[in-house]
Amino acid sequence: MTIPELKPILVFDSGIGGLTVLREARVLMPERHFIYIADDAGFPYGGWEEEALKQRVISLFAKLLTEHDPEICVIACNTAFTLVGADLRAAFPGMRFVGTVPAIKPAAERTRSGLVSVLATPGTVKRAYTRDLIQSFATQCHVRLVGSENLARMAEAYIRGEAIDDGAVLSEIEQCFVEKDGKKTDIVVLACTHYPFMANVFRRLAPWPVDWLDPAEAIARRARSLVALPDGFEPLNGIDPAIFTSGRPDFTTRRLLQGFGLTVSQAI
Repeated sequence: MTIPELKPILVFDSGIGGLTVLREARVLMPERHFIYIADDAGFPYGGWEEEALKQRVISLFAKLLTEHDPEICVIACNTAFTLVGADLRAAFPGMRFVGTVPAIKPAAERTRSGLVSVLATPGTVKRAYTRDLIQSFATQCHVRLVGSENLARMAEAYIRGEAIDDGAVLSEIEQCFVEKDGKKTDIVVLACTHYPFMANVFRRLAPWPVDWLDPAEAIARRARSLVALPDGFEPLNGIDPAIFTSGRPDFTTRRLLQGFGLTVSQAI
């Protein structure tokens, strides 16, 4: 039996944080090749002006879709998708986009104390999209939005094996911990795909135990639901391409990518 050739899945992030999503997607879609896109030339997205970031992302996807013709695109970046997700769908109506948004709904469903924090980039915190999620799904909760200026950069350094200062990390996450009326925050939503790489550091530094909610598996499940599983296939063991918009990932990053089954390809 001839096994049909399947289109790849494109995973897009501002840096290497989207590898958390890629890892889960590979488990659920073993028959697919993946293309990982890191817009490291634009990293970090949190400080961009909204209109400039919209134009940048849409321009990148005009090139990416023409060159790679993916089955679907996974936007593994809260900051990007909460800003430009609707624009991408309008600009490219023939493509399906799976977005990453703060996991406020599941957090509201799971919390026992009613105190939930959302740890995100400043861009994600200020989005109307994020506040609409709170209004739609978490009005019964006290939701604190914590916009970290530096944590995405710290996570990139940490992923590459660089030392990070505990005090600096704690200063970025300490606002997540709220005590109110004898209750304490019990869930922190990790609303940046970089942050799960540091979850063990967060747990060690936290003033009390909380559930650090990582959306990567849910994103992968959504992507799987949109991609048909063929009748016959063999799990793929080959190396997939990773494309960095700077064209200059360093040696440590290249070595890290090898551990995720990726090899650096040409720049966009």
